[in-house]
Amino acid sequence: MTTGGVLRRRPAQRRSQERVGRMLDECARLLDEVGYAALTTKEVARRAEVPIGTFYQFFTDKQGLVRALALRNLEAYLDLIATRLADAPPSDWTDAVDLVVDEFVRMKRTTPGFGVVDFGEVLAAPGGPALPGTQRMLDEALENNVVVADRLRSLVVEWLGVAPGHDLSRAFVVAVEAADAVLKLAFRAHPEGDPDLIAECKRLVRRYLSDHLA
Repeated sequence: MTTGGVLRRRPAQRRSQERVGRMLDECARLLDEVGYAALTTKEVARRAEVPIGTFYQFFTDKQGLVRALALRNLEAYLDLIATRLADAPPSDWTDAVDLVVDEFVRMKRTTPGFGVVDFGEVLAAPGGPALPGTQRMLDEALENNVVVADRLRSLVVEWLGVAPGHDLSRAFVVAVEAADAVLKLAFRAHPEGDPDLIAECKRLVRRYLSDHLA
């Protein structure tokens, strides 16, 4: 489990790591059950079977808990992509685009809490809108999608063996922003994500990135 610098202190002992993991798991389940507005630190601690004082040893507040969950989601997503690229490499970069989109959609459908908080932005529903003040949950200086785009670019650049550059960095930010908007639309149209809109998302990103990766 990676939660970076969002914790008040890093859990060193196995027991503490398990407690933090349970709190994040219960946070995710409660987000699906009651939403962000009704989520409380007291209920998270109760369901995770930890004292409320233990909660505040690791998290400053509810937002800190959700930030840690968002970062865990991102690391899990990137690990899945990296594993797929290594174990079952796509035939070319266009198939890699499909893989990136498909893994996101799969997590949206199956990962607890992901429909409310995927990579930081807190959504009123899986298709949005986003709650104000949640655009910089992963990094205080950068918007969530900029962080996601940079991490995805690093993965794809390493896999393709191409030279990174400013133009490619900007292109990935644009691609992630565009994909994010279309996928939100897909989940507004259907609870499981409208398959035609998901297909359009892939086509849009492939065509746009073709000028930079072909």
